Amino acid sequence: MTRTPSIVDRIGAAEGRIPFSVEFSPPRDADAEARLWRAVREFERMGPAFVSMTYGAGGSTRDRTVRVTGDLAEETTLLPVAHLTAVGHSVDELRTMCGAYADRGISNVLVLRGDPPGDPLGDWVKHPEGVEYAEELVRLVRDMGDFHVGVASFPEGHYRAPDLDHDTKYLVAKLRAGAEYSITQMFFDVDDYLRLRDRVAALDPEQGAKPIIPEIMPITSLRSARRSLELSGSKLPAVLEERLTRAAGDGPEENRAAVREVGIEVATELAERLISEGAPCLHFITLNFARATREVLTNLGLASHVA
Repeated sequence: MTRTPSIVDRIGAAEGRIPFSVEFSPPRDADAEARLWRAVREFERMGPAFVSMTYGAGGSTRDRTVRVTGDLAEETTLLPVAHLTAVGHSVDELRTMCGAYADRGISNVLVLRGDPPGDPLGDWVKHPEGVEYAEELVRLVRDMGDFHVGVASFPEGHYRAPDLDHDTKYLVAKLRAGAEYSITQMFFDVDDYLRLRDRVAALDPEQGAKPIIPEIMPITSLRSARRSLELSGSKLPAVLEERLTRAAGDGPEENRAAVREVGIEVATELAERLISEGAPCLHFITLNFARATREVLTNLGLASHVA
């Protein structure tokens, strides 16, 4: 496998401005794939440090994830990160996935335990021939070859963790197993991110030196945001919930334009604070659209590469 830059290398090489990255999702059909590629080409002009491709619950998008991530590696100048989840897969299947990524020239992998299919908040059941924890999956991928591995982190704590101390121990264990960085779940309170960073550094200063990349979702629909938050176990701060609810209005249909305006403002404010607090990179959930992220980057003065 040809060695490609690691995420740590790429964000460390950024000069003069904080780097940013974006998250895509595997398209469901031909129309969705065309929309994805329009976003891909627009982001390509902006120069993200890397792009990631998600992986459906229970491996439901496995083949599409491999194919589209491989296409990104071969047909664009972007540096792709492939998601890999433990749920629903045997060790042999996970090894096969790693081999498939390597065959397409992909060496950056974001390792996740993953959500159960059907009900992401339901009971997590280990595959009888699989792995139980993301820490084990980190070791498996690292043993497969010259992969660069990242993991997930949770500023508010993972909803399955009994408390924040336990959640921090799990994250540190993943980093000690060989993960080079983490990308957070989306959040809306910067203090949660800062406390996570402090907890990791206090528990293990060596692991605390590894980048914790904050994930930002520019809200363009209150209904969709609430659904995403419900599935992730995260929450909106009360002040922000009230601000968005006022914008949505009292009618049967939410005022999408007003919600979107507030969502872009909030994402910009969040990013500005993160930059001031020394975040290593800004990672944006795009839902396969470029416009909202581009507007936030423009507000931040980071969109100089936009054509």
